[in-house]
Amino acid sequence: MNPVVPVTHLLYLHGFRSSPQSAKARRMATEVGRLRAAGREIAWCCPQLPPSPAEADALIEAATAGWPAATTAVVGSSLGGFYATVWAERRGWRAVLLNPAVAPARDLAAYIGEQSAWHDPALRFDFTAAHVTQLQAMQPAAITEPARYLAVIAQGDELLDWREMQGRYPGARIKLLEGSDHALSDFEEHLPDILHFLALS
Repeated sequence: MNPVVPVTHLLYLHGFRSSPQSAKARRMATEVGRLRAAGREIAWCCPQLPPSPAEADALIEAATAGWPAATTAVVGSSLGGFYATVWAERRGWRAVLLNPAVAPARDLAAYIGEQSAWHDPALRFDFTAAHVTQLQAMQPAAITEPARYLAVIAQGDELLDWREMQGRYPGARIKLLEGSDHALSDFEEHLPDILHFLALS
């Protein structure tokens, strides 16, 4: 993997209960549009992930079939950061992780039951014990090529422990924020670093 090669295929994976309507996903989509207008050829995919991790895995598989490993990257937030790690390890992609979940099977076990979508509370879904088991089965071992990873981690994350997130990615490029929050409300400030890592700046 040559980190200076610009990304040509970019996948964004949102978090638990989230959607492609999240602020970060929409901001990334806007940036891809700007880059395309400037002449960059970039394939962009930001799917609505189903509650089932197995179904989400199959959806990602279908959506990225044939994507070139050397110039593909995945950006994942929270649970999407976990999925991003799974796929970066499988395919050798670059990965940008935004407050990534590192043990979602453990953490989401408390959410078994009916849940509502963050951006559309009227949309409800069941999160089950089977889904937790699927997450356990997907858990990757230690990352194999730290240089392929950039993690943006907020010490002010109110849901995930920043120390655990940092410890999950030894040797990776880590941007550790003194404050911020789980949603990375200051995402705009970190976009230049993300684009530089993807060789798109």
